[in-house]
Amino acid sequence: MTVTHDDKVVREFSKQAAGFADPGLNTALTRHLDRLVRFMEPELDLEDVVLEVAAGTGIVSRAIAPRVRHVTAFDLTPAMLAEGKRDADHAGLTNVTFTRGDAAALPYVDRSFTLVVTRLSLHQVADPAAVVGEMARVSRPGAALIIADLVRPDGLDGDPDRIERLRDPSHGTVLTEAQIAELVTAAGAEVKRAERFDHVRPLEPWLELSQTPDDVAAQIRRELEDELAGGPATGMRPSKPDGVLHFTHSYLFQQAIAE
Repeated sequence: MTVTHDDKVVREFSKQAAGFADPGLNTALTRHLDRLVRFMEPELDLEDVVLEVAAGTGIVSRAIAPRVRHVTAFDLTPAMLAEGKRDADHAGLTNVTFTRGDAAALPYVDRSFTLVVTRLSLHQVADPAAVVGEMARVSRPGAALIIADLVRPDGLDGDPDRIERLRDPSHGTVLTEAQIAELVTAAGAEVKRAERFDHVRPLEPWLELSQTPDDVAAQIRRELEDELAGGPATGMRPSKPDGVLHFTHSYLFQQAIAE
């Protein structure tokens, strides 16, 4: 039986669902959430009808729900959606809908939403161009498209995607900022502003979140340690503050306007 990329995504993120909102495990999602909401601030309106594509547990949807009319958190993995709905119900949020489906084939008519956002998805999906194209298709003219994702810095040595796939076999490809902008432009939207920053992350919680097998985790540790000792570049930019192994991710927040 052939295992598709979507099958891998569902398998891996079903394992990760419970830990996704744990700040001890997933600082990439929890630590920078407020920063993303501040970046989105100019676009938020109490009349907005919002779609979060590849939403996971709907962390962004739940954060902005009090600021908009309605948010749909759309994701492929049932376990992620169930986790998000439990949290939304616990918080008393009544204007968030959790919907399962394929981000590359959104089940919505053209021009359905006034704001469309995706976070940490383009590096994961099989066809980033299709996802961005669908985001633009369902956006009303003048709507904001917000993409928040990992990016590959220009001139980076090593292949971070290889390490990322060792850790999580459903990982796709980390794009550059220019590549993401090209996808957005090709989809018919115009990039207006962007924010970039690095995040130095401890290695162990990242491996624990994905439940990476012990032998593979040991290989990743060894390769990062070897790089620090002068060995081949991994693309993960390791460091060891206070004797604890870390690596570096680069992030991009990008805002565009749909035509």
